[in-house]
Parts: sequence; C-alpha cells; structure tokens
Amino acid sequence: MNGLRIDNKVIFDIIERGSRVLDLGCGDGELIYVLAKEKGAKVQGIEIDDNEIYKCVEKGLSVFHGDIDSGLAEYPDRSFDYVILNQSMQQVKKADFVIQEALRVGQKAIIGFPNFAYLRARFRLFFKGRVPITSSLPYYWYNTPNLHFLTISDFKDYCAQKTIKVVSSYCLNEKRQVRFYPNLFALNAVFLVTK
Repeated sequence: MNGLRIDNKVIFDIIERGSRVLDLGCGDGELIYVLAKEKGAKVQGIEIDDNEIYKCVEKGLSVFHGDIDSGLAEYPDRSFDYVILNQSMQQVKKADFVIQEALRVGQKAIIGFPNFAYLRARFRLFFKGRVPITSSLPYYWYNTPNLHFLTISDFKDYCAQKTIKVVSSYCLNEKRQVRFYPNLFALNAVFLVTK
C-alpha cells in the first residue's frame, strides 16, 4: 500500500472491509488489487484501454472492457456498496450521466478529479497565457484526454444542483490534505457522495 498515490490512499481508507466495489476507469487495477488483497473487498473494474485490462488480468482481477459513457445498464440498482470514479470523470463525454449511473448502481460513489483552480494552474494561465500543466494535469492542450476541466467549487455546486449529498470530501496536494482555501491550494479532490 506504500506505493499508492495519496488519492488512492484516501479511497482505500474510505472503503470498509468486505465491501462490494466497482471501479469505473480502473486503469491498471492498482487500487482494486490492494482493496481486494488488504480489505477483502469484492472488486470489479471497467476499463476501455486494452493494455490496462491486460495488466488487470495479470493481477487476477475481474475487469470488463467497456465505455462508461454508455452507461451501466447490465448492473441492477444498488448492486455495489461503492462505485469509484477517480481521475476519469474529466475524461468522459457525458459526465452527468456517468455520475448518475454510478449513484444508481452504488450505495455511495467516490469521485476524484484534478482541481483546475489549483494555484499553479491559475498562475500559468494568468502569467504565461498557457494551458496549465501540473502533476495532476500533466498534458499539453493537444494531447490531453481531459474533456471537462472542473474545480472543487464547481463540483460542490453540481452536487447542490443535483441534490447529491456530500458525505465527506478530501482536498489534497501531493502529500497531504489541504484545509485552507482548498479550491486554491488543492491539486486534487476526492468526494464521497450519495443520493
């Protein structure tokens, strides 16, 4: 667990032992592997990248090839305790739809994303006139997989508009939680939400 990024450590701490977990956009399965091994979680993943799926299969994980923008019709309501959407929401085409689907199939959803209002991102845009590049947004404008750039404040507003209950939130820099002006000083955010 020592090699996990801080956002994945936060998610690991949120999820209770033995929980049923679905990870949307699970990548190479690093997080769900640790959840299964260390917490006895019953994990599944959905990933679109074939190379990442192969890495998951090598770890013995149950991961399905799929595009989460298409929905989760094959899953009944409340079939998971937690649905994770970490560092992939900004890359989907239909973010609102995907979030609503996550909340339909999960008792709770864990949503993590890079904070576009991070001070260094603002600085680069304001003083250099360039698209921000940070450790959580490490791409140039022409090769970014990100379609939606959002801030912590944007996500809180979204939750209020959609009557989504924020159970807890964690605003993070590269090493720890940020409590002072998180929309300005946090690099990433992780929200635990429910309907």
